[in-house]
This record gives sequence, structure tokens and C-alpha cells, in this order.
Amino acid sequence: MRDPIDDKAFRGALGRFASGVTVVSTVHEGIDHAMTASAFCSVSIDPPLVLVCSHKNSRFHEAVLESGVWGVSILAEGGRETSAWFAHRGRPLESQLEGVEHHRGPETGVALMDEGLAWLECETHAVHDGGDHSILVGSVVFARVRDEIDDPLLYYRSHYGRLVHTDASEKTVYRPPTTQEPA
Repeated sequence: MRDPIDDKAFRGALGRFASGVTVVSTVHEGIDHAMTASAFCSVSIDPPLVLVCSHKNSRFHEAVLESGVWGVSILAEGGRETSAWFAHRGRPLESQLEGVEHHRGPETGVALMDEGLAWLECETHAVHDGGDHSILVGSVVFARVRDEIDDPLLYYRSHYGRLVHTDASEKTVYRPPTTQEPA
């Protein structure tokens, strides 16, 4: 049997994975629930599926399981305060959207944050056990992109960051360095 993994090293390794920042929301029995999440990614293009991880002890977790619908607001750089607010445990549930600019999704009615670069609305497709989290896989029923800004909010080692745009992309042709034969 292996020795247990060093918790500090594990958390440190995870913190070195830069990610975007989202606010994931649901509405259950007329009450809005939301949380900040960086554990979000695409799963499939056909059919359109995404996933987000939710801590099993959070208020959001039970609400999203019961409602079966959720929204994802992929935050722009200007969404730092919104991200910090929805990451704060113990905020008042009934008034948590007061002062946060948002709109309702046309398909599910969930709150979507106006400070987003893009928005998705999902119906829960599957829920998987993920230790102290549940892995929620959502079937995307609505998607919208905001074209007038292109600066995402990033998260790295417990700090917010910004993207430095370069000319390189995944379509840039890679040319390995040439090596010379030894004489």
C-alpha cells in the first residue's frame, strides 16, 4: 500500500494550474444559489456537454441537484469582485444577488452574471462521485458569447491574473529545434 500523499504538495501542485473563473448558478424553489468555480471544463462538443465540480457540503450542492438546471457565467477580467463575493462562505442566501448585475437565462431562468464573457445554461446530464465534491455534467441548452471584450479573469495560486495575448495559437506550426550530429 502506498503512503498517503503529502497534502501541502498536492494543494501546491493544483494551485499551479492556471484556470478561468466562472460563477455557476441555479434557482431552486424561487431562491437563487451561486458559487465561484474554477473547476469547470468542456466535456464534449457533440453532444454539447460541460462539467463543474461542487462541494458536497455547500448550500449550492443540494439546490443544484434538486433543480436539475444550472448556468455558467465565464467571467471577464472585470468580474473579480463578483468572483470573490460568490467564493465567500456564509454570505446571505436570499440577498446574495443584490448589487450584482445579472440577467435571467432564456431557457432555464437561472441568474447569469453580466460581467461574463460567455454564458451557458445547462440541464444536469449526469452526477458522479468525486470524493468531497460531486462532478456535475451538464447538457448545454443555451450558449451566448460577448464579442465586445476578450479579457478573461484568470486564477493562479490563489490570486487573480490576466492574459497576455500572443500571436501563437494551437494552430501555430511547431518546429522542433534542430540538432547537429556529433563530429
